[in-house]
Amino acid sequence: MKRICVVGTGYVGLVSGAGLADFGNTVTCVDVDTEKIDILQRGEIPIYEPGLKELVDRNVAAKRLVFSSDVQAAISASDVIFVAVGTPMGDDGAADLRHVENVVRTIGENLDSYKIICTKSTVPVGTGARVKAILSDMVSPDLFDIVSNPEFLREGSAVKDFLIPDRVVIGVDGERAEEMMRLVYRPLFINETPMVITNVATAEMIKYAANAFLAVKISFINEVANLADKVGGDIHTVARALGLDGRISPKFLHPGPGYGGSCFPKDTEALVRTGEDLGVDFQVVRAAIDTNAAQRSIIVAKVRELLNDLSDKRIAVLGLAFKANTDDVRDAPAIDIIQQLMDSGAKIIAYDPIAAANMKKFHFPELNTVESAQDAMKGADLVLILTEWNELRGLDLSEVKKLVRAPNIVDARNILSVDELKRLGFKYRNVGRSLV
Repeated sequence: MKRICVVGTGYVGLVSGAGLADFGNTVTCVDVDTEKIDILQRGEIPIYEPGLKELVDRNVAAKRLVFSSDVQAAISASDVIFVAVGTPMGDDGAADLRHVENVVRTIGENLDSYKIICTKSTVPVGTGARVKAILSDMVSPDLFDIVSNPEFLREGSAVKDFLIPDRVVIGVDGERAEEMMRLVYRPLFINETPMVITNVATAEMIKYAANAFLAVKISFINEVANLADKVGGDIHTVARALGLDGRISPKFLHPGPGYGGSCFPKDTEALVRTGEDLGVDFQVVRAAIDTNAAQRSIIVAKVRELLNDLSDKRIAVLGLAFKANTDDVRDAPAIDIIQQLMDSGAKIIAYDPIAAANMKKFHFPELNTVESAQDAMKGADLVLILTEWNELRGLDLSEVKKLVRAPNIVDARNILSVDELKRLGFKYRNVGRSLV
């Protein structure tokens, strides 16, 4: 097994570092954010991800995983350096690679023996070549090899995704680097996990292509759902029939308020921008982006169908995270939807079991949040469900009807029983099955 340094202890870096340690490697996770390192050294986890604390604790106890703010020392002591810093979307839609390039220059300044420099961050095609050029200006090319090892982690199930992946993609340009990466992932090779060994540029493309395709799939089913609303069709039946086709599969055929999070929004924009730079027009991906933005306004329109004038109407918003089992509110549909409702004069009372603090911290400091779904619904003129938390799936609709001022529900995740809504006399809207 190898000595590994993971630069960056955000979502990808922390999950990857702990996972690599669980494979038997000796891993040092480093970050210039000393406060975050202090939190980790105290045994606390700065993000919400099911199973992550147990994974970290297990490998810290086994002395395979440590946390440090001494980036230079960790680089010098490692065989493989994973770059796992953020690549946020820039003002022009392209990926902002400043953090990646800063890490690369720090690596160059401390490169005193042969090492693998592996990008785990999501980066556009050509980044590997850019990294190689930066390092080649600083040290001998004989001292390093560049590898692309993109992550495919789903928030809410990232630990499982890392430890038992569908596939591992490794982009290398030489046998020495390939052999090193085979040692890093040796348990997965032994278990015959599907491995895609390719060149660096192809590995970079795979990551963007995968995320863009899934985003397109979500936007497509939302457009079909919007048609189902108009004609009285049931999108659940449509999606099930589509999913039974082996060429399509049922995954990501779940209509709702649109995709969000840290990956799909920025990665689709970055792919479109990369295409523009190279003379390739990603019309399908661009359409998916536009559809996703429009879907949020469609959810607001469903609220208007039930309430007409939103002025001073009390709306209980249940769910703020972009998906269940995470506290991530980055590009969450709730942001645009809440803003539109507030702009129309509605009074928002919000509940989320995990993400409420982040929504207040990063987007709506004055947002009225409460400790339970029941507290949010008391006296509400309408209940709006935006995240598919399990506890919301199990809402007692009889109790809900007693709590609210008016029996209006917009279920933007299609998690409630339409039959039960009808039986109890709710006025309701869903996505693609409101007229069923």
